[in-house]
Amino acid sequence: MRGWVAGAVMMVLPIAGHAGSAMEPGTRIALPEAAQSGGMSVTQALRERRSVRSYGPEPLSLQEIAQLLWAAQGISEPAQGFRTAPSAGATFPLEVDLLVTGIPELRDGVYRYRPEGHRLELRVPGDRRGPLQDAAHGQSSIGQAPVVMVISGVIPRTARRYGARAERYVHMEAGHAGQNVYLQGTALGIGTVVIGAFRDDRVAAALNLDRSEEPLYILPLGRLR
Repeated sequence: MRGWVAGAVMMVLPIAGHAGSAMEPGTRIALPEAAQSGGMSVTQALRERRSVRSYGPEPLSLQEIAQLLWAAQGISEPAQGFRTAPSAGATFPLEVDLLVTGIPELRDGVYRYRPEGHRLELRVPGDRRGPLQDAAHGQSSIGQAPVVMVISGVIPRTARRYGARAERYVHMEAGHAGQNVYLQGTALGIGTVVIGAFRDDRVAAALNLDRSEEPLYILPLGRLR
């Protein structure tokens, strides 16, 4: 993995159920520990960051997935629960879902990232890239990528504190998280592109989102060619 020093690697242990095809909705999977030091400098990552719409055929490793999720919304200060992306009033309105295919340790499906415990939870079994690509007006990078991250916002979490300005703050926060993924991907040799052109209702249906969860970002993720 280019420009990145891996941290300690934990065994991938399902907290409930079994790995692979036997996994059922609700199965929780412990992720490898994310590296929190070393690797490519921020300056270099900023210089090399580009939007990438075409990816190599190799699947991502679970270690790489863990690192990208931690970059998006991982807990960086356990004592107070602070995360890698700033959040207005620490209200943490973002939810991160991952569509994965072809990863030996995981069943193809839609997973929710749970920052507390740094784990995944299977929500929707099966390859859902097709419906998601259709919801995004057929953009081919979604169907090609082995992993697709979708960031949604739950505006009422922030509105309880900030009222009418909450929507603005949530959208800002999604931008922070998205840039973190871009920079972490650059350090790992993984490309992505932010997709904002999609039909919200169809994205929600493809991922079985709760009515309170507003899809904001689609980020296909794959190896650089």
